[in-house]
Amino acid sequence: MRYGFPLLATYGQRVGGFLIDIGIPAGLLAIVLIAALASRDMVVIGVVYPAAAVVGLAFLVWNSGYRQGRSGQSLGKSVLGTRLVSAGSGEPVGFGRAFWRQVAHLLDGIPLGIGYLWPLWDEQRQTFADKICSTLVVQADL
Repeated sequence: MRYGFPLLATYGQRVGGFLIDIGIPAGLLAIVLIAALASRDMVVIGVVYPAAAVVGLAFLVWNSGYRQGRSGQSLGKSVLGTRLVSAGSGEPVGFGRAFWRQVAHLLDGIPLGIGYLWPLWDEQRQTFADKICSTLVVQADL
């Protein structure tokens, strides 16, 4: 603990959690796409794959918005032992702020993905999205 807050998450924990969180829906879409293309049926390709994309998007909203906003932990953060909190209170940020933080991550890609690397040298280990939304990724309580 540091000044009443848990320790900040490491860069490796952040990246690992992200890879898990994005890997679940991306893996689902890849499997469905391969199966749909293998069927060579245009109805399957035109209906099943878009339906899987909607399911993947719903998963992202649930995992990164609802779950992470309510508990501070997406599935990836749970596995890697981290959580998302308000920089001011240390509490989970709620659905809206968690959701908009995910949208703000688009700015991390501009320019050249530098915002995603920013936690490597930032004192609070924040991305641009974290700075905009006043959030921190910290070690989860043990």
